[in-house]
Amino acid sequence: MMAILEDFDHVGSSLNASELKIPFSDTVKYCILAISVILLLVALCILAWQIFRCFSSSQSTYTQETMNSDLLYSEEKPAAAENYSAPPGMKVENQNTESYRLSRFLSQTLSPSSDTSISDVNFEEQKINKLESRLVICVMQAEGLSDCRPSTTLQRFVKVRLMKAGLEGAGKRSSKKEQGYLWAVLQEWDTRIVKGSNKPLFRDEFSFALQESKNMLHNLKLKMEVRDFDNFSRQTVLGEVSLPLKHLDISFPLVLQEDLQIPQKDLVGEVLLSLKFLPTSQRLEVGLLKIRTAFINISSDAALYARISVQCNQSRLKPQKTSAVARSAVTVFNEVLIFLLPDFAVDQCKILVSVYETCSDAKSSRSLIGHLSVGKDRSLEDEHWTLMVRSMRQPVAQWHALLI
Repeated sequence: MMAILEDFDHVGSSLNASELKIPFSDTVKYCILAISVILLLVALCILAWQIFRCFSSSQSTYTQETMNSDLLYSEEKPAAAENYSAPPGMKVENQNTESYRLSRFLSQTLSPSSDTSISDVNFEEQKINKLESRLVICVMQAEGLSDCRPSTTLQRFVKVRLMKAGLEGAGKRSSKKEQGYLWAVLQEWDTRIVKGSNKPLFRDEFSFALQESKNMLHNLKLKMEVRDFDNFSRQTVLGEVSLPLKHLDISFPLVLQEDLQIPQKDLVGEVLLSLKFLPTSQRLEVGLLKIRTAFINISSDAALYARISVQCNQSRLKPQKTSAVARSAVTVFNEVLIFLLPDFAVDQCKILVSVYETCSDAKSSRSLIGHLSVGKDRSLEDEHWTLMVRSMRQPVAQWHALLI
């Protein structure tokens, strides 16, 4: 029995070995072997190509860094300094040579690669030029301010105006002292408010894009006013600093410390005002005829309007506004506002005209252009008011300076 079982196991093992043999012909076997060899060769080619790319990219990077380093630190002497014998270790260079090196470095750095077009490089160069023509103003600190109130109520800030001189005033103003160029406010900023300090630290930075021109700084000036809020949110000017930019070399950063001066008004326009007084009805007619301002880069949707208030015998009447008119070099209104005076005996009367500009593109809804005041006091009477009293019931027109 045992012998029979062993013979049976031997026969079964021989059958399993025969079943494991692959039932393919020699032709099919050789085809499979050829395909395997081809796939192996393809894999080796891909590996060799990747190794070649790795070495070529590292070599190009090293070449680029070496070239940039040579552009930055190459010692090129200008023509004016070729015959100059300097001591060892000294470099005789000027700003033109340094600018030339920097331009070469920038042009090499911005050189177009295989997937970068020339228009992209031109765009980068225009971007650099715009950055170079931007005026940056940093207001750091104010010192030595007067302390007329408790320190807990002090609220100091600085109003910064960048102004440009426009056309010369041609109106017939009452004061010859106010004659001069019409100034236009290009941009206006306010620093943050610092409370409870006579040495407020601001550290606020502002910037303005300048137009590329030969004398772009000739007619510009920077005016900074240190102001204080009182308990009724009224602003008091403590002093000002006025800096004509044509006297400064701002091609490199400057740190200036100036003393505060007495605030002075700037002429920003002229207003043709008409006054008529009717004594029987105690009616004062104020006519706004024309406003002349410096016409510099005015937006197409900019408009002007005036707010007129009258204070008579220490009684303030309700202020009135004119309609908004599209701004131009000479804005024509031809609008009359009527005020009823409370008392018959007019000892004191003051007419305050405030001109504002509205523009949809601006951040704020309105911006102040300037003020003017006309009237009489117990000891002083304006020339225009005198002419109005002499020409009773007849309108009298006169040009007035618009100041800010």
